[in-house]
Amino acid sequence: MKILFLGDVMGRGGRRAIADMLPRLRSDWGLDFVIVNGENATGGMGLSGEHAQGILEAGADCVTLGDHAFDQKDMLRAIEGEPRIIRPLNFAKSAPGRGARVFSDARGRKVLVAQVLGQVFMKRAFDDPFSVLDATLRAHVLGGAVQAAIIDIHCEATSEKMGVGHFCDGRASLVVGTHTHVPTADAQILPGGTAFLSDAGMCGDYNSVIGMEKDEPLRRFVTGMPKGRFSPAMEDVTLSGVYVETDDRTGRATRIEMVRQGGRLAQAGP
Repeated sequence: MKILFLGDVMGRGGRRAIADMLPRLRSDWGLDFVIVNGENATGGMGLSGEHAQGILEAGADCVTLGDHAFDQKDMLRAIEGEPRIIRPLNFAKSAPGRGARVFSDARGRKVLVAQVLGQVFMKRAFDDPFSVLDATLRAHVLGGAVQAAIIDIHCEATSEKMGVGHFCDGRASLVVGTHTHVPTADAQILPGGTAFLSDAGMCGDYNSVIGMEKDEPLRRFVTGMPKGRFSPAMEDVTLSGVYVETDDRTGRATRIEMVRQGGRLAQAGP
């Protein structure tokens, strides 16, 4: 199976780049399944139902969220009517939607997608991600109930992301980090056959401060005083993420490549 995961979509520029580039990548690379983290796609803060549909129509099979899952209030309703949107497993117990779901690709192969929030350096205390992942992976055995399993670990600390990767090694096809908007250079296949990348980066303008126009973040760093609101940068966007190939029999990864398409960053892909 050929799988593409794209990191946090930032604002209108990120949405536009997804609409412009993803259909071509899906065709050119012969992709079987595409996951996009969309939690910053609406004004850089959350995801609306309308913008989620735009990402899905561009070629995503699944959209994951994060700690800003319900910043756009209409997502409380939209997620109930759209099973292709996944919120974190360890979000509030009363949260609508689901944190894990099994999908089918065009050939009928089963793909588990799950997302968890980390605990280290996060602004709110979330439930333990390891226990909820363990229960989910036990219920959906790789190479048995599902032919592929993708875990989105949405958190600040690279150490926690690495911990999740090793915890899931041999039980997931891919563990990939999101949230920091900065792509890491540690794409690898772990000893048990799980592809891993600490952070996929963002689908946004890298001439920015993690996707935001530079002036306001710089003012706050220099003076400690806010003056205005953060606004997503809108110029050349790089689609950042990871490409993985898996063995249908075992579900384990056989290839992993970093993805950077368009924009300012050095280009990469399969």
